Amino acid sequence: MQRSFRAGAKEVAPLLVGVVPFALVAGSAVTDVGLGILEAAACSIIVFAGAAQLALTQLWGDGAPLLVVIATALVVNARFVMYSASLAPVISPEAGRARPFLGYLLTDQVYAVTVLKGRENGSRPVPYYLGAGLALWFTWQVGTIAGAMLGAVIPASWQLDFAVPLVFLVLLVPALKVRADVEVAIVSGLAAAALVPVLPLQSGLLVAILCGAAWGAWRAIGEDDHA
Repeated sequence: MQRSFRAGAKEVAPLLVGVVPFALVAGSAVTDVGLGILEAAACSIIVFAGAAQLALTQLWGDGAPLLVVIATALVVNARFVMYSASLAPVISPEAGRARPFLGYLLTDQVYAVTVLKGRENGSRPVPYYLGAGLALWFTWQVGTIAGAMLGAVIPASWQLDFAVPLVFLVLLVPALKVRADVEVAIVSGLAAAALVPVLPLQSGLLVAILCGAAWGAWRAIGEDDHA
């Protein structure tokens, strides 16, 4: 168990390099809209989802109604339902009563390393997942608090916002192993670029994911027909 836990933490470690500036952006965004360090820490602990934290912080700063803020965070985080369905066959046999806590730790990075490597070299999926999840959780909390404390003194010329897409690109590129994967990534990316700016409540992200999934399903059906 300890071996698997350490393996998960080790595997996610390189991704933390991109998570740190992402966390700094999320933390500084909270103080930029007039909230304090305690609010930044509470948001980070309760929500624990970078894209949703940035979206709801921006809406809060713009004076959006509370229900709109909550609905937006739920829509942005809807992708985790798909992640959960994909991870279930990997970790369900061991999850047991820990399933709610495992769900809380679910992030893009933890999902990627677990679904791709959680069973390699004899690792047990749940301890592996916990090792990756807790390593990222602690990094995220420290990073967001640091961002809230230092946001006002971080030079705008540093342009830390680059870290947001960079984190996801680091996850995406190694997973593109066959042509169908590349096609799904292209379809999802183009759909997101077109829909996110125009659809409300950040729902463009969810629709883009569904477009990519639909393309992947269509490609799979086509391959089965030719088999």
